[in-house]
Amino acid sequence: MSLPNGFLDDLRTRLTLSQIVGKKVTWDMRKSNMAKGDFWAPCPFHQEKTASFHVDDRKGFYYCFGCHAKGDAIGFVKETENLSFMEAVEVLAREAGMTVPARDPKEAAQADRRTQLVQVMEEVVKFYRLQLKTSAGAEARRYLAEKRRLSEAALERWEIGWAPDSFNALRDALAAKGVSPDLMVATGMIAKSDNGQLYDRFRARVIFPIRDGRGRAISLGGRSLDPNAQAKYLNGPETELFDKGRNLFNQSRAREAAGKGKPLIVAEGYMDVIALSEAGFTAAVAPLGTAVTEDQLRMIWRISDEPIVALDGDNAGLKAAQRVIDLALPLLEAGKALRFAVLPGGMDPDDLLKAQGAPALQAVLDRALPMIQLLWQRETEGHNFDSPERRATLDKTLRGHLARITDPSIKTHYAEEMKRLRQTLFGSTPGAYRPFQPGPYQKGQRRFAPPGGLWRPRAPRFWRRRRAR
Repeated sequence: MSLPNGFLDDLRTRLTLSQIVGKKVTWDMRKSNMAKGDFWAPCPFHQEKTASFHVDDRKGFYYCFGCHAKGDAIGFVKETENLSFMEAVEVLAREAGMTVPARDPKEAAQADRRTQLVQVMEEVVKFYRLQLKTSAGAEARRYLAEKRRLSEAALERWEIGWAPDSFNALRDALAAKGVSPDLMVATGMIAKSDNGQLYDRFRARVIFPIRDGRGRAISLGGRSLDPNAQAKYLNGPETELFDKGRNLFNQSRAREAAGKGKPLIVAEGYMDVIALSEAGFTAAVAPLGTAVTEDQLRMIWRISDEPIVALDGDNAGLKAAQRVIDLALPLLEAGKALRFAVLPGGMDPDDLLKAQGAPALQAVLDRALPMIQLLWQRETEGHNFDSPERRATLDKTLRGHLARITDPSIKTHYAEEMKRLRQTLFGSTPGAYRPFQPGPYQKGQRRFAPPGGLWRPRAPRFWRRRRAR
């Protein structure tokens, strides 16, 4: 939508940039000159210890001399809160006590409906939190206290609730508050049968609220206590509020913790994130019941430049790690990387924390491997390269991985590291395996493969003569 002339200028003049940025950073008082509107801090967009992030209140712009991030107040809110332009304007307008001009009637109706859905979702969260404290939630309380070792304070922090084993408990509670059937169904918390009957989607499950980057309740996750349940974990369906491939569990809190220097950990599920956070690893997120998507990976990189993917040490966890690698290869760029912490004995983070405590988990995180190590292990471990054909197959596979990397600098460094790993695997003695990588060449060049090296074009003859002189 278009805004009236002067509205954004008026908005920027009512708020100082340092006031907005100061909520996310700690100013370096030795370097800053507040009287002149000159502020310095460690950058909130990448992990660093030095104050290279500069805010100029007089001009209303910020710039990082490390990662080169730049922009104004609206851009800062967009990037740090993962919002659209208009959502960022609305956040700043509320803070400045301004009213955003009336929008197109259709847009206004859509925004009003989203607001109503968020309000209904908050009522849903309150209802299930209350149910956990009743006699119906006694079994869930025992499970959370004895098996998950969560305190009352932790239950409150994470707003954990209980969905009673009833088809109409939530439906009737929302109806009593005047919520229309249309809004109930639109949240995804109430389902409609083929004959038009409304019923509760979550029944006999521990409830975990899912909030977006702005802290708004957008859906729920439920964990069944029945070992014979068809699905142990169940997420709410896709709705106008909830897109599971574009959200992360604990996104808002993790961004804040990562901004304070905590390493970002990507786990598999709700309980892993909760256990990690309660143990002091507060910058933890998880995908929502699906494999990590491209949108989620970009969101993760907006929080931290080098997150640690902490996956279960079983076959399923290793396969999930390989899927993340395949997804990440085309998206890699300078300053954006992944490290992988493989937990021992098929444990997940929650299991390891209960069995051995936070120091053991920290040791695993400290040993996290760069992505190329897991990629190399996948293509070489358990394989026998005792013939030229098998070695050629490995070459072809590795070239395929390199071809998927779009960043030229990253591709060069991956090729060099693969060359080093191959030399270690095959050796570089005379007569040893020498990988040959054919490629395009121009007139005056010829192909050759140095021992243990990748193919590269030879310099034209006239250039060699010139250099010899």
